[in-house]
Amino acid sequence: MGLRRRRFLRGGLGLAGGMLLSACQVPRLPWQAARAPRIGFLASGSPEGRAFLVEGFRRGMREHGYVEGETVEVVYRFSGDHDEMLPVLASELVDLQVRIIVTSGVPASFAARDATTTIPIVLGGVAANPVETGLIESLAHPGGNITGMSQMSSQVSGKRLELFKEIIPGLSQVAAFWNPTNPTYGPVWKEFEAAAPPLAIQLQRLEVRVADDFEGAFRAATEHHAQALIMPGDPLTTNRPKPLADLAMRYRLPAMMEYRVFPEAGGLLSLGADIADLYRRSATHVDKILKGANPADLPVEQTSKFDLVINLEAAKAIGLTVPQAVLAQATEVIP
Repeated sequence: MGLRRRRFLRGGLGLAGGMLLSACQVPRLPWQAARAPRIGFLASGSPEGRAFLVEGFRRGMREHGYVEGETVEVVYRFSGDHDEMLPVLASELVDLQVRIIVTSGVPASFAARDATTTIPIVLGGVAANPVETGLIESLAHPGGNITGMSQMSSQVSGKRLELFKEIIPGLSQVAAFWNPTNPTYGPVWKEFEAAAPPLAIQLQRLEVRVADDFEGAFRAATEHHAQALIMPGDPLTTNRPKPLADLAMRYRLPAMMEYRVFPEAGGLLSLGADIADLYRRSATHVDKILKGANPADLPVEQTSKFDLVINLEAAKAIGLTVPQAVLAQATEVIP
C-alpha cells in the first residue's frame, strides 16, 4: 500500500473516530471544567528535524502559563519527506476543529492558508517575506486569518555574501541552493543578484528539491569552481544540518546556513535569526488569539536580531583561517 493511500486511510479513520466520539458526547454541565483549547501544529519535515523549533514554541506556551496536555492540547502533524501531503494534513487539523494552526515552514504555511479562511493561523517563523509571497496584506495589518513571526531572511542575503568576501581571500564564485517549490527563494535570489555585482561575485544556482539532490549539488559546485556555498532557510535543509555539514567537510567547501544548528552539527558558520526564539515568541500570538484577539489586527513581528555562529574546528578542517575582524562580529564561536 502506497504512502499516500496509507496517509489518507489514517486520516479517514481518525476523522471517523472523531465523528463517532463527537456523536456520543453529552453537553457540558455548569460545574464541569471547560475543555482545554486544541491547537494544531503543522510542520514541513520530521519531528526530529523540527524538535528545536517545537521546543521553542512549547517554551513560549509555558511562559504564558499553558501546560500541554492539561490547559492546552496540541495536535502535531509532520510531513516527513513528503510535503505534497501537507494539504491533507492541514485538512485533518481543520476537521479536528482546532482553535489555531501554528505553522512551521513556508510549505506548511501555504497548505494551512489554502485549507481554511476562518481558523486563525500563526506563522512560527517563516523565512519567506510573507507580504511578497502573498501570505498577508502587510506586516502591520495582515488582514485575513494569518499572523505570527517572520524572519525576513532575504534582507540579509547581501550580508551573507559580504561575510564570505571577508573570510575567503580572492572570492569570486559563490554557489547557492535553489528550491523552486519553496516561495522563500524568489526574494532571496533577488537580493543575491542585487548584491553580487558590487562585490565582484558570480553566482551559481544549484537546484535542490529533495535530500537526494544534495550530493549532486555539492559535486556541481566544486566542478564549477565555487569557493563557497550558501544554503537559504528551507525545511529541506534546516531538518538535515548534519548530513549537509558532512558533505561540506568532504568536499572541503566553506558553507553557510541560516541557523545555528548547522555549525553546531559541524558546519562552518550560520548567519540568521534565532529561529527557536521566534517560535517561542509566536506563543504570544497564540495566547492573544485564545483570549479573543483577531489575527487580522495582530501585526506580524520580525526578528529583532541576527546571530553569527562560527565553528573554528570546521574552518581548520577545510584549511580556512577566519579573520579576527570576523570573529569579533560573532555571536558565538565554537572552538
